[in-house]
Amino acid sequence: MSESEKKDDKKDEKEIEIPGTLPVLPVRDIVVFPYMILPLFVGRDKSINSIDYSLNTNRMIMLLTQKDLNVENPERDDMYSIGTVGLIMRMLKLPDGRVKILVQGLTKARCVNIYEKDNIFVADIEKIEDIKPAVISLEIEALIRTVKEQIDKTVSLGKTILPDIMIVIENLDDPGRLADLVASNIGLKTDQAQHVLEIGEPVDRLKKVSEVLNREIELLIVQQKIQTEARGEIDKTQREYFLREQLKAIQKELGDIDERMEEIKEFRKKIEEAKMPEKVLKEAEKQLKRLEKMHPDSAESATVRTYLDWLVELPWSNSTADKLDIKLAKKVLNEDHYDLEKIKERILEYLSVRKLNPKMKGPILCFIGPPGVGKTSLGKSIARALGREFARMSLGGVRDEAEIRGHRRTYVGALPGRIIQGIKQAGTNNPVFMLDEVDKIGTDFRGDPSSALLEVLDPEQNHQFVDHYLAVPFDLTKVMFITTGNMADTIPSPLRDRMEIMHLSGYTAEEKCGIGRNYLLKKQFAEHGLTENMIKIHDSALMLMISQYTREAGVRNLERSIANLCRKVAKSIAEGKEKKYVITNKNVHKYLGTPKFLPEEEIKKDEVGVSTGLAWTETGGDIIYVEATTMKGKGNLTITGQLGDVMKESAQAALSYVRSRAKELNIDEDIFAKRDIHIHVPAGAIPKDGPSAGITITTAIASALTGAPVSKSIAMTGEVTLRGSVLPIGGLKEKALAAKRMGIRTIIIPKRNEKDLEDIPKYVKKDMEFILADTMDNVLAKALKPIPVIGKTAKNDKANNKTGENDKAKDKAKDKAKDKIKDKADENSPEL
Repeated sequence: MSESEKKDDKKDEKEIEIPGTLPVLPVRDIVVFPYMILPLFVGRDKSINSIDYSLNTNRMIMLLTQKDLNVENPERDDMYSIGTVGLIMRMLKLPDGRVKILVQGLTKARCVNIYEKDNIFVADIEKIEDIKPAVISLEIEALIRTVKEQIDKTVSLGKTILPDIMIVIENLDDPGRLADLVASNIGLKTDQAQHVLEIGEPVDRLKKVSEVLNREIELLIVQQKIQTEARGEIDKTQREYFLREQLKAIQKELGDIDERMEEIKEFRKKIEEAKMPEKVLKEAEKQLKRLEKMHPDSAESATVRTYLDWLVELPWSNSTADKLDIKLAKKVLNEDHYDLEKIKERILEYLSVRKLNPKMKGPILCFIGPPGVGKTSLGKSIARALGREFARMSLGGVRDEAEIRGHRRTYVGALPGRIIQGIKQAGTNNPVFMLDEVDKIGTDFRGDPSSALLEVLDPEQNHQFVDHYLAVPFDLTKVMFITTGNMADTIPSPLRDRMEIMHLSGYTAEEKCGIGRNYLLKKQFAEHGLTENMIKIHDSALMLMISQYTREAGVRNLERSIANLCRKVAKSIAEGKEKKYVITNKNVHKYLGTPKFLPEEEIKKDEVGVSTGLAWTETGGDIIYVEATTMKGKGNLTITGQLGDVMKESAQAALSYVRSRAKELNIDEDIFAKRDIHIHVPAGAIPKDGPSAGITITTAIASALTGAPVSKSIAMTGEVTLRGSVLPIGGLKEKALAAKRMGIRTIIIPKRNEKDLEDIPKYVKKDMEFILADTMDNVLAKALKPIPVIGKTAKNDKANNKTGENDKAKDKAKDKAKDKIKDKADENSPEL
């Protein structure tokens, strides 16, 4: 402010008369000093009325500071008694109903009395005059200089004061006005500023301002020191952050896109489009708000960003419409798979129910069968028939529970479980989800995955499946779960109880031939670039490959053999030997080499002590021969052929039964003490076990001891008890197929297995006879043939079926022969 302006101000001050009564304007959070010019926003009704009253009179108003700025409607006791008389220079009414005024402080005044009149506060005031010193002494001048130096230092330490104000301060010599000007521009708190205003002595007021400035300087020095230290500790990440923020500011000024806000906007859009359940939506919005407040380069923000990605990409409401055309589904299933009528019928039943009840929960099927029978490919066909997406997960060797339920987000690199991952990859919330090798789940200190699967595979629980990573429920009821395994016995019983188990047995040779002809040949021709004009494979060649080049329940090795044959033909064609290659059973060995498996040698005649049994293996059914023979000894039983404990116990039980029925079987009871019995099952390198060979072993022992031969055209299977009862067995279909392959047309089975005959294909049963047996008497009556009548004892000896009476006869014959030789020697002795 210039000297001329100061003179004008003094002149105005002398000319303006301050009335004794003025309207009161309470102000909040500020103390108005004399000579201050500042804008005020007024919104309270009483305050607006006071302004209107002042404008209609002398434009003067008493400005009093509130003691508590939070009081909305102050009373007389809520305001300080000392304030400043202000002159309203300008007034502007705002659209929101408030009033903006520009006011200038004139002089200090004290309110003697404050009262309410016409809905405004009115005060009787006394003007407070500054007592100016008559002479500026050295002490006052030193104080003025000190204050000016202090204000300069505060500015140098970072305090912001307008340059115009600094010029006015430099030119002021009045201690009172200097104190008021400095106090109004250094940002004092309300109570401190009011205290300075109320000091009447100008020199004392200036001293108080000097003290306040000293404290302010100390604070600024400490603040600057902290900032300097902090600035020195800024690492590379912080520097990059500042540079990045500056770059963003530049991009914003240039009109470029703010990547972070664009990312938040994109997330919000995806959350709306995902149509999440209410609980999931709340969690997603909560995490999005957290992400907005986070530093974009912090580790936590990356975790939240990944979590939000998973939430918005999961198909919460995205489903595929099922194809409920039963005829079309049946056609698709028949195109992809040969036979498997029960499985196909079950899928068609499910579709039929879905057609009647769209809200039906998905079934949980379990396909149990040997390798290569088409369990996994059947799941893909089901998905194709239903028109659903297909997801697959292998459970073989899984030992960590987190593979199913996911990791908690507190771990570095945490991810959802494989179930949620599979559903995300499928892109719908109702895929066909195949869990392969459910019978090979492991367990260790990391948890029990099979127990975690209980929640997944239970329709009563999986509508609220909570993955540890997501921590929000996901509805799995629409998912059609299909599990596969080779054996049901190794599946934990609680898990097995939740699934509908369907057995897929091995294929017959005829079925394999049909699969090869209808599916495998076309597939391998396409993969090897061959056409039907280049190669033709006869059914006889397929049958030979099935019987002598593969030994399995499924068709994997058959497909490999076909692929091997196709490669050989493709090589010949590539070498220029172009012709149509016709493959039959007579020239298969030229392409595949010598056969890998030779069939069991068929028994050429009925033999004593040799019976034909049927066995179940993982690769399907097979036949076994049980041999029994007797020899001189002490009644010992020898068992060979690498038999398991169960099979050995069956042999013991068989022998005990035969001994208990010795009289009925016309067996001399003394033979069990004088002769040893040896039981052997050929192919000794192959382990064998199970109770179903019980009646086969019993028949072989009975044949060896009675001398009655066993019919070579009969095979048998069944468990035997000490009382001679025949108990039911499993795997009848596979065993019947094995017998058919060997040309055996008659099979003895337990009577309680009669129900299982329905599972055997009609073309298999057509040429076969199934004899139902309750007891071993029924078995022996059918299996043993009558003992042949032989005139000479020597022939019985050769048959190795001597009884106790034959042994005595032989001994007598030998004694007679010796006596004859001795008598003849006695007669000739004199001549010698």
